[in-house]
This record gives sequence, C-alpha cells and structure tokens, in this order.
Amino acid sequence: MRRNNAPARRIAWRDSAVGGAGPANRKGAVMARWLVTMGIVASLGWTTFAAAADAVPDKKGIAFFEKRIRPVLVESCYECHSTKEGSKLKGGLALDSREGLLQGGKTGPAIVPGSPEDSLLIEAIRHDGLEMPPEKKLPASVIADFVAWVKMGAPDPREGGKVPAAKKEIDIEAGRQFWAFQPPKAVEPPSVKDKQWSKTNVDKFVLAILEKNKLKPVADADRRTWIRRVTLDLVGLIPTPAEVDAFVNDKSPQAAETVVDRLLASPQFGERWGRHWLDVARFAESNGNTDNVSYPHAWRYRDYVISAFNSDKPFDQFIREQLAGDLLPSENTKQRDELLVATGFLALGSKPRAQNNPDFQMDVVAEQIEVATTGFMALTVACARCHDHKFDPIPTSEYYAMAGLFTSTDTLYSAGGGQGNGRQKNTGFHELNGEPNMAEVRQKHTTALAKLLENRQKVTAELKRLGAVSKDKPADKNKQKPKKAAKNQPPVKPEDMPAVEVKVPKNASPEETDKIKQLGEDLRHCMDEIKELQSNAPPAGELAMGVRDLKKPNDCQICIRGDSKNRGVSVPRGVVSVATIGELPKIDPNQSGRLELANWIASPNNPLTARVAANRVWQHLFGRGLVASVDNFGELGERASHPELLDQLALQFVRDGWSIKKLVRSLVLTRTYGLASTHVAKSYEADPDNIHLWRHSPHRMDSDQIRDAILAVSGQLDLDSMSGSIVSKSPEEVVQQGRLNPATFSDASIRHRSIYLPIVRNAMPEALELFDAPDPSLVIGVRDVTTVPSQSLFLMNSQFLVQQSRHFSERLLAVGDLGDSARVAMAFRIALNREPSAKESAESTEFVKRSESAIEAAEKNKEQIRVRAWAAFCQALLASAEFRYVE
Repeated sequence: MRRNNAPARRIAWRDSAVGGAGPANRKGAVMARWLVTMGIVASLGWTTFAAAADAVPDKKGIAFFEKRIRPVLVESCYECHSTKEGSKLKGGLALDSREGLLQGGKTGPAIVPGSPEDSLLIEAIRHDGLEMPPEKKLPASVIADFVAWVKMGAPDPREGGKVPAAKKEIDIEAGRQFWAFQPPKAVEPPSVKDKQWSKTNVDKFVLAILEKNKLKPVADADRRTWIRRVTLDLVGLIPTPAEVDAFVNDKSPQAAETVVDRLLASPQFGERWGRHWLDVARFAESNGNTDNVSYPHAWRYRDYVISAFNSDKPFDQFIREQLAGDLLPSENTKQRDELLVATGFLALGSKPRAQNNPDFQMDVVAEQIEVATTGFMALTVACARCHDHKFDPIPTSEYYAMAGLFTSTDTLYSAGGGQGNGRQKNTGFHELNGEPNMAEVRQKHTTALAKLLENRQKVTAELKRLGAVSKDKPADKNKQKPKKAAKNQPPVKPEDMPAVEVKVPKNASPEETDKIKQLGEDLRHCMDEIKELQSNAPPAGELAMGVRDLKKPNDCQICIRGDSKNRGVSVPRGVVSVATIGELPKIDPNQSGRLELANWIASPNNPLTARVAANRVWQHLFGRGLVASVDNFGELGERASHPELLDQLALQFVRDGWSIKKLVRSLVLTRTYGLASTHVAKSYEADPDNIHLWRHSPHRMDSDQIRDAILAVSGQLDLDSMSGSIVSKSPEEVVQQGRLNPATFSDASIRHRSIYLPIVRNAMPEALELFDAPDPSLVIGVRDVTTVPSQSLFLMNSQFLVQQSRHFSERLLAVGDLGDSARVAMAFRIALNREPSAKESAESTEFVKRSESAIEAAEKNKEQIRVRAWAAFCQALLASAEFRYVE
C-alpha cells in the first residue's frame, strides 16, 4: 500500500495530439501547430492531454474513511461482523478489514470499489431488500457518506501484508526512537565533489545526494523562466512584461535578491501563502452536510491569516494565537480582537447535522484534534479515537487526554448567525470591541438595558396577575432572561416600540384599580426609558467565530470504541507523550489546557513542529516535500528524502525567529530552486519522481493561480483586498440550499483574487472546483492534480473564459499603431512571459486572419470582427498548457 499522503507519480510531459511536444520542442511546434490547424476548438482540445498526475493520492480517501466510515462501522457493525476473538460472524461477513469487505459473506462481496450501485453493503444500509443494521436504518447523511466512499474506490487502511502489523502493547520509549520523534540534529554541510556548483548550504545537501546516486543537476533556468516561477510561487501571479524586462536587464549580482525582496514585501505574498494555510485550516464559510448553514463571519479568520503572513508573524506565535488566542495577554483592544479572531481556526470545521445528536460534541472535538495535530505536527492523533493507534505509539487514553482540552472549550460558530431551520443552536460569537473604550460603553449600555427589561417583566407580570391586559405583551415577546435578552437583541428604534395600553378589569376592587393605574404609569415610564436608551445605543460590535474556555473545565471520559454513549474511565487532560521531549506540560485545573497545548506544540523542543512547517514551505516551492507525506510524519508516512537537510532547515527556522519569509527567501535563492525543468532521459529513468532534485519539477498552477492569472492577463484583476464576503451578505436559506450559484463567483463581476471568493461547502466556485480546489472539510497539505474532460470544456465554453478572452483582446487592440505581428508578440509577453518564435508569430497572425474571415459571414461591424478574431486567439493562448504550467 502506498504510504499515506505519498504523491502519485507524475508524468512530466505526454505527446500531444499534434505530435511529440515534450519540453525540448514545446515552445516551437506545439504553439504553432494548434494555431494553424483548425482554430480554437482543436487548440483547446489539445490541452486535455496536458501533463498531470494520473492517480489521485490516497490521503484524502483515507482521511474520509477514518472520519466518516470507520466510526460508523465500529459503532453499528462490529458487534455482528467482527473477527475479534470470541465473536461469531453473522452471515460469514467480516467488516473489520478491507479483505473482509472485498471477500464478503454468504451473499457475495460486500463492496465493489467504485460502484456503489453494485455493492451489497450499500443495498443493505439503504434497507433495500437487505437491512443493516437490522434494528434501525442509518441516517441519510451517513448513507451518503458510504456511497461517496465506495465511489472513490473504498480506500481503507485496514489491510495486512503491506502495512506494519499493529502493536499489541504501546511502548512509548521505543516509539520515541522513530526518526520524527527524535529532536533535529545539527550537522555540518556535507563535502561534495563539485566544489563550484553550490551557492548555499542547502545546495550542498542536495548535491551530496545527487552525487551519491550518480545523478547530475541540469543547467540553470533562464531568467524569464526563473522570474515567472518565483513570482507565481511567492505571490501567485504572473509577472508583468515590465517586471520581466527589469530583471532580465539587471546585470547586478543582487538582481535575484531584489526581485525576491520586492515579492516578499508585496501584500500579494500574504494572499498567496495565506491560501496555503487556509487549505490546512479547512477554511470554509458554511457548515456543509445536509443543512449547510452559513458561517457569516468566517472571513475575519481569512483576513487574519493573510495579515499574519504579510507581517511575517513568527510561526510559533501564529500557532499559539490560533489554539489559545483568547487566553493570551494583549496590549490593546485591536490586538485583543485579533487574538479572538485567530481562534476561529478551531471553529471553522464542518459540524454534525444536529447538536442534540449524542455524538455531536465528540465529533466536533475529533475534528479539532485532527486540525491541530495534523496541521501543526503532521501527526494523525485522530486515528486513536476508537482504539489505540494501529501504527504510531499513541494510546486511546492520550487521545481522550487531548479531547479533554476541547470538551472544556466552548466553540463559538453560531451557524447562520442564529438563522436557519432551528436545528442549529445559536452558540454565540466573540464580540469584537473595535475602538478603544467601546467595550466599556457597550457593557454599561447592556447593564442598564438589562435592568429596564427586568423591571418591565416584573411590572407586566404583576399586571397579568391582576387581570390587566397589556397591548404590548412584552413578557410573551421576550421570555429570555433579561441580561441575555439585552445582549442579543438589536437596538430598538423609538418608532418601533409598540404603544402600551392597560385595561382595568370590570370586577377590580378600588385598591386593585389604583394599583393597576400606578403599574401602568410605571410601565409607560419604563418603556420611555427603554426608548431613550436604545435610541442612543452604541454601535454593535463586530462578531467573530472562535473558542473560549468553559467556566468549569473537566477531564474527558474514554469513549469505548469511539461510542460517546459508552463511557469508560476519566483521563486527566494532557498531550501526546511520544512527541514530548522532557516533562509533559502541567494543565492549569482552572483552564481548558489549550494554552499549554499551544505552548507544547510551539516549543522549539517539539520534535515535529518546526520540521513540519519547514517541510510545508519546501513543498510549496519545489512541488514535493522533503517528506512527501506532508500531513503525516508517522509510521505510515513517507521517510525524508534528505533527512539531514530537513533538520537543518527546521533548526534554522527556529533560530530565525520562526520567520516564514526568511525561510522562503533562503530557499528561492538556492541554486537548486533555480534549476531548469529540462527533461533528461537517463536521469528521468533513474529518478522519475525527481526525489533527488536533479531538476525543477514542472507542475500545473493550482486553481487559484489559474483564475487569478487569467484575470491579470485580461487586465481585469482587482488587486485590492476585499472587505467581508458574499456569504455574509447572502440570505441564509440561499446558502442552506446551495443556491449561491458558484458559476457567478468566477465571472467578471467578482474581479478580486480567488482567496476572496466565497468558500461554501458543497457549492464551490466552478473555476476553482474544476481545477482541484481542496476539500474544505479536510486538512489538505498537498492539493490533488487531475486531468479531466470538464477542464477542457470549461476552457472552451465557459462564460468566464469567453469574457476574459474578449477583455484580453480589447487590451491588445487598445494599443494603437501595432501590426499584427507586434500584437502577437505583446500577447505572448503578457501571457507567457516570452517572445514568440518566428514560426509561432507567422502562424498566429494567420490564425487571426482566418478567424476574421470566418466571423465576417455573421458580423458586419468591422471593429467587432477584429475584437472577436483576436479574442479567439487570446482564448487559445489562455487555454494552452504552457499558460497553466510552471517550469
């Protein structure tokens, strides 16, 4: 079995439909041939065969199984269909292993991977003839999960032979001998034979491995290729022709440093690298699942992340703020608000459908444990929820020790802001104070309003006891406790306050009549005071998702086999001991323990954290991590290809104050990063995955880069940051029913960068989803790269591409006094950052002329004929593989 997270082997280039278009001759024959043959359809059809990964890494499927499938099997199926000693298999069917599922029982195989309609297990859980479980049908959402799981091939790690056998007894000390749990070791750079090649110590580590494997690095990339690569990697955008020319013509030794420093200082750096982290943080603006209620304030966390990367916030502080920002001291109101917003990291996950579900709390906790431990430490602690971890030295007791940190935490997400169908409770938000002293002003207002509301309730209750009738009936309208009502109710405008009318019962005694009249006056006076107070109410504070400690933290009981209804002993709150060097942190009994967790993870002594962060940075720059399984440093993960180099990067990262920008800068200025992507048959045969870094691996832009690059080339990209989110302004029922129409998110009406598009679970923007946007319900360190027909159809037919191609055409035609050849050259420089060859230039201009002739039959306006012909050329250029690929 491929280890968890191992990327599928990539085929660097394939022969295209127009002939052998490998890297060597791609810039000539390929570009020319698609233009000259049969126009835009043929040229776009060629892109279907662009280089990409053939297989999807199994990490996503395994994570789906562990999160959605295994717990259901354990709770609902193992009692009758487990091979555990002493149990009798019903129907001869074992569901506690992949082999058992494939073999099936007396009626045949339980599943047919990839085909849910042919799988008996799906038939059974649907109660369509067969019935499993027999007593009660599983919820529709669970059945949908099983169908999705079988469709993806039924990924399941529970198989023998190719994976290590599960340990009968966990030996923590022995487990600490595993490489990832050992502290990074400082070593001197290795000696190499070629003394002239290396520019930095990083290069020496790389070259030593190359020489050991008898491989030679290819030549350096040319300057145009390098600046396109580094600009896309650092800010996610294609460099402008002016930026390319400035670098190409800068002959100073510091030319590359000048470019890198400019990019690191750009606000677009935070948008690009913030997006990387949002993949890990499973950022989304709705809950997903059946109801899919919105998270209208999630965008504040997005903006926090962008700001953190732009300001180069030390990564250890970044960790602490996201796990325990509410428990950290602050110097001022602005910083306090920022710390509260940071804790949205723990609140963003997809929640179960109903809070009254007995598993709700533990499912939320499992998701929080997963994002905290996988995201920061690449450790799959969540796999120990139902049983001791099968492969890493993590006992179930330590999972529930960590769970206690989160069961002692109140998650504030208030899905839909309290709107919706009532299945989700309003769990509140962090209220941000905004301007200095506003918190005190609001508190005074809240206290005063609470007293008035309490008095109104008392007066109204007494009137009702005496048989008087209030036309307002305030006690019926607001049955919340006064303090809670005052905090939650919006400001009341005086004109909105209903008139008050008190009627004296006919049978009232004189004493009762006098009392009713006095109470009526008291009520009117109280209402006047409420009107006055609310008419001068301070503005409401902004709201944010996040977490806070419960007033009474508690340890968590072990859930036997992951079943929250079957509780075992209580476990003291704590962390995972195998990843602890020295003493385990002591948990403050009066707090949740999240602060101790944050300090433990962010400690320089944690053997995983700095390594994992450095590895993530390397992966984003080189296309593959030094540990390929960036989200799994455990036994099932890949081993480091350059272990000593990874340790040096981790140690230097900490010495540099956990600075992401310093780490990025040091890596992009290496000779290794600057290599060309040239294909060398002998080297490729020896190392097809480029594990040893003999060249720079060519790769497709991700979905955000593709959309942003198209908008930039067409001249339509708005580089200003976007305030708020469409989701926060959309009616709740629209989000719930998935009617946000994601296709509209990618057209010219939203011209900001892709990071600002609404990320609604189950309704992703089309331009992002088609090109493998990450599943926002999972921790994703490496995005999938697929090639499917719908991508070519999008490039051929989507309104977005057609509109942007026209804008690109108008941009070219707006420059007067240019001949067609010069205009073609301009288009190449803008889109591909290079000059066309003579052949490409000739055949491109011929293509435009033929397009004009074809369009003249239906269009008489000469100006429009020109625009449409050049738009066809522009669309072909934007749809080409060269545009989408980074060399």
